[in-house]
Amino acid sequence: MTTLTQDIAGFVAHAQGLTVPPKALDTIRNGFIDTFATMMAGRNDPAVHVVRRHARAKSLGTRPGHATGADEGLDSAAAALIDGTAAHALDFDDVALSGHPSTVLVPAILAEGRRLESTGAQAIRAYLAGYETWAELVAREPDPYHSKGWHPTAVLGTMAATAAVASLNGLSTMQCAEALGLAASMASGLVANFGTMTKPLHAGRAAANAIEAVQLVLLGMSAARDVLEHDRGYLAALSPGGRADRRSPADMLGQRLRILTQGLSIKRYPVCYAAHRAIDGTLALADGRGVTPGRIESIEVQIGPAQDAMLRNRSARTGLEAKFSLEFVLACALIVRKVGLAELNDAFVARADVQALMGRVRRHIVHTQCPIEPVFALHDRVRIRLADGQALDTGDIRYARGNAQAPLSADEIREKFMDCAAHGGFAGGAARLYDELLRLEQLDALPSLPPPDGDGLASPTP
Repeated sequence: MTTLTQDIAGFVAHAQGLTVPPKALDTIRNGFIDTFATMMAGRNDPAVHVVRRHARAKSLGTRPGHATGADEGLDSAAAALIDGTAAHALDFDDVALSGHPSTVLVPAILAEGRRLESTGAQAIRAYLAGYETWAELVAREPDPYHSKGWHPTAVLGTMAATAAVASLNGLSTMQCAEALGLAASMASGLVANFGTMTKPLHAGRAAANAIEAVQLVLLGMSAARDVLEHDRGYLAALSPGGRADRRSPADMLGQRLRILTQGLSIKRYPVCYAAHRAIDGTLALADGRGVTPGRIESIEVQIGPAQDAMLRNRSARTGLEAKFSLEFVLACALIVRKVGLAELNDAFVARADVQALMGRVRRHIVHTQCPIEPVFALHDRVRIRLADGQALDTGDIRYARGNAQAPLSADEIREKFMDCAAHGGFAGGAARLYDELLRLEQLDALPSLPPPDGDGLASPTP
């Protein structure tokens, strides 16, 4: 009888032999497209400049991996650290499995895949190995990670990216088990750091730790081969309620692909995904009705408890805090009729009209649960009461636009990609890169970012 760790390790060790169904291929391709987009858009974020300087200072000058801009002399772990931080810096990256899968998986695969000279097809299967590992683990814990203080992108992403990197490196089942055991001791990231520069570092560190774990195992490092099911192991430690399923087998991995049913949700707004349904509803209510801030008496929003925990900044004062503020995003939507990168700056957040409208937002917590994404309530709802007594009501909102169940069109995905490229200073080569990513499975070598427009990397934003 095999154990949970052995089941997952065996799946990962044989993942390069998987047949990838067309629907899964489309989803994975979109994950790469969206991550390249957000890496480009986030390249000049202050957190990325800090991480880049740190990585350069530590680099041993080994063979380059894949890092934003044109960094040379960085090993693959350092490159993944930079790219993962850049991809997550603007909170514009895709969502699934209670976290952000692609923002960890893609940077790790690109960095290590370039070192190994992997093909696009190998990268796609590595992504599938990582996604399915993440899906298997998150399904075993009924209590939302965010409510306990854990950031799933960090704690689950480290394990998933380790599976992806192990797959690329062709590790045996025993080596995969030890890589997962080692990665489990590296996995960490706290919700308390949402709205700070540390939050995007969670993704970069998860991608880098995955590469380090695999490389250490290849050099002979040992680790627990029962780390997932052990009563003092990974799942037990992350589940203070003791409700994680550590015993049932994972023998259907690779046979029933969760990516086919759970997919990826592509963000339309560069803020915490927990607010996206409410933003959609608010914009729909205000559209064409002449709802100006001066006419609004109150804004009441129905969300779930885990969403409430993620949207922790009720009185945001900075652009970073605003990404995790339900009050800000709804005030922003009503004042400028959009929530975009241009609005996420300290000056806009501090505007008197924005702060005043934020004060009229009231939260109502409902204890329902979405069966697909348990971190969300079954429905969100927005009610706006006007000074003249008129009440506007969205009714129940099931999915945000861009959700895997309400996907963006190919044109909308391309539009986001081009906007992100322009924001990051890569407009000149964006079309070529996009076309290349559309045929990822056919590529003999993994794609790189184009040279940035102008004179290279910009200075960090003050």
